[in-house]
Amino acid sequence: MSSNNAGRRYSCESASQTLEWMNAIADFLTPFKPLLNAHVVNFFKDRLWESVDEQWMDCLRHEPVEILLHIPSGIVQEHWPASLKEFVLTSRSLVLLRDQEKLQKVLPDLHVPSLGSVLAQGMNLKKKHEVEILASVISTVANGVGAQTIVDVGAGQGYLAQVLSFEYQLSVIAIDASSHHGTVTNVRAERIKKHYAAKIRKSQHGKPSIAGNKPLNVPQTVTCHILSSDTLKALTATFLREDNIDLSKKVEKYASWPVVEGLELNGGREVFSSNNQGFKFSLVLAGLHACGDLSVTMLRTFLDCKEVKALVSIGCCYNLLSEQCSEDTGSKCGFPLSTGAKLSALSLGKNALDLACQSAERWRRLTKDAALQNFEVHAFRGAFQMVLHKYYPDVGRTSPSIGRQGKALRRQQLKRVLQSQLHQSCEMEVSALTTNNGELGGVQEQCKDVVLKDADTCKTSGASDQSDVRSLCSRLRCEGSDRYTLFEEFSKSGLCRLGLTSPHEIDLFGIWKEVHSFTELVGPYWSLRAALGPVVETFILLDRLLFLQEQDGPVDAVICPLFDPALSPRNVAIIARRI
Repeated sequence: MSSNNAGRRYSCESASQTLEWMNAIADFLTPFKPLLNAHVVNFFKDRLWESVDEQWMDCLRHEPVEILLHIPSGIVQEHWPASLKEFVLTSRSLVLLRDQEKLQKVLPDLHVPSLGSVLAQGMNLKKKHEVEILASVISTVANGVGAQTIVDVGAGQGYLAQVLSFEYQLSVIAIDASSHHGTVTNVRAERIKKHYAAKIRKSQHGKPSIAGNKPLNVPQTVTCHILSSDTLKALTATFLREDNIDLSKKVEKYASWPVVEGLELNGGREVFSSNNQGFKFSLVLAGLHACGDLSVTMLRTFLDCKEVKALVSIGCCYNLLSEQCSEDTGSKCGFPLSTGAKLSALSLGKNALDLACQSAERWRRLTKDAALQNFEVHAFRGAFQMVLHKYYPDVGRTSPSIGRQGKALRRQQLKRVLQSQLHQSCEMEVSALTTNNGELGGVQEQCKDVVLKDADTCKTSGASDQSDVRSLCSRLRCEGSDRYTLFEEFSKSGLCRLGLTSPHEIDLFGIWKEVHSFTELVGPYWSLRAALGPVVETFILLDRLLFLQEQDGPVDAVICPLFDPALSPRNVAIIARRI
């Protein structure tokens, strides 16, 4: 590490600046490849903490959880070793800033209206926040390049497509691999259309129609697996035809291509009618969290298809990226893309790509008890790997996925505690409020009924303080016996999920005793590793930007955070336009 990097900020306004930033990241990450590529399930088996500076671990093992949670955000303590402070500060200096200030500079005319209740129906807070901003960004970009048609890639249930259609009156093609998603999109769009049509009729009652007979735009759905940019180019070519024929006939000749699987188009309905003249003009490709290689496919399609005038892409699921450690610039893998990244000495691998999904903002906002619970689940999984390694070595070598039963077991444990405490609380209340003749009054009967209900639905028991799950997590951790009991349940559940028998000779207590003294190192180790996550994500995003900046054609590309990173950690968009 170079201490000169800890305080500087990098830029990606030009290809040379982007490459400089990426090279700095590669130089920084290379010495920490063991930390970067570690599989945390092997924490105890491989004694992973020994690959980290011993002075760092000795320091961090005594730090409170609140301090550990701020490490990915670049916050250090004065008493830490100088090398540890340098590691944390340098990692933070290499990370792309996530604030939304740049958005107004990139799109100064941007206005983000709030969605009405009809369009927002079914969206959670995160989705509503994302769709409101992204739809406005896409509309502004489309207006800037003179495009009227949006191709929503990886459209899901069509929330973005419907807002673009009804709120911004754009023609939208919604592409998704799931036919169920296409059906949901169509049904929901028809319901929204009826609402808007009724609203228009009401506003025009007794008045001449200003808009004439112009119909409402409804998203058109295509069910297709986009396995390459050739597929997406083929589909976009059909959208740009000027003749008004059934879209299903237009793509019929592509249906036999190996890159197109299970093609469905609006349930066989005609989507190119006389009312959809917008499809014959230029396109904008858009994607909200298009997973893995799909975001990369969008970049290649934008470059290869001149009718695509702009691109707005927000990627996610870096763990699903295909990776090829090669200098072959013609390769079609998801990472690396740019020539600069291919020539660098940095290769990532599956564990590092997984790590790129970590969010410093989410870490910083974790409560103490939630963090302790997460660290404990990781400890359980690491100890369970010891079980597999010792008793089922063939299975253990594969590091199998056993799901998320750690959190499920914790919830079950909390439910049992809640029910027990609730029962005791209500029994005491019943005893205190019993009338002189031994009969229960109305309030007492209600309290008695509460005992019989599921603890998750008990809101009126008078024991609201005890129903705080996070507080209970903290209390449960205080007793080692409870921790072993949870580990035992975790292990039995894991064996069951793997279809393995649980012979009596498995010494779960012995394994827990062997690792117990090292469980306090899980939090420090995970925190240091999480600090590298945003650095890896930045490298991936800069690779995509540099890929566009390296092109000879007249392309303007920027990278810009759109969303509140606490609500939506994958908040960085690549916005590209043909000049």
